[in-house]
Amino acid sequence: MNAEPQLRQGLTGLGLDLPAETQAGLLQYLGLLAKWNRTYNLTAIREPSRLVSHHLLDSLAVLPHLEGSSVVDVGSGAGLPGIPLAMARPEWRVALLDSNHKKGAFLRQAVLELKLGNVQVVTDRAENWHPAEGFDVVISRAFADLPGFVEAGRHLCRSGGVLAAMKGIYPDEELAQLTLAARLERVVPLEVPGLPAARHLVLLRPAGGAD
Repeated sequence: MNAEPQLRQGLTGLGLDLPAETQAGLLQYLGLLAKWNRTYNLTAIREPSRLVSHHLLDSLAVLPHLEGSSVVDVGSGAGLPGIPLAMARPEWRVALLDSNHKKGAFLRQAVLELKLGNVQVVTDRAENWHPAEGFDVVISRAFADLPGFVEAGRHLCRSGGVLAAMKGIYPDEELAQLTLAARLERVVPLEVPGLPAARHLVLLRPAGGAD
């Protein structure tokens, strides 16, 4: 199956209805990722079918469980999950935060070519970035363990916002290491079409957030 029908069927499996132009944009993003990956080593995944399942669908699987209208993707890397989320929800304010300058260059080029007017790219460490206003959702896909994520990202969360950590297997050990800096709200099991592996979304409420 090529990427277009795979994405379409995967979105149906996730219960997401995205316009045809958004789906085309998502595939354009994968094309940019594959092109830049030859030089910048943005992802270990090369096969188009796995790029759709392991990157696009995996990123979009969290969408039904996020509330609010602003998201910061901490340790964004190649723009995952931030770029797919920004494309699926163009009304959201999305920041892509990564300290790696090569990845930052790719993110800026992707935002330019994909015409993502709702996206800001920030090349800095999470601990060092203090935006004027906090975010409803502070999300991470492969940034750190839960205590490290809370420590680095909780100041980016507005009052009432959530820290959302995308994980593989249920993170028992990491949850046991959480401190009073954040409390567990819930762990959502996710089923990603074409990805035969355990996936979970951990939602945490920080003890203190930005206003």
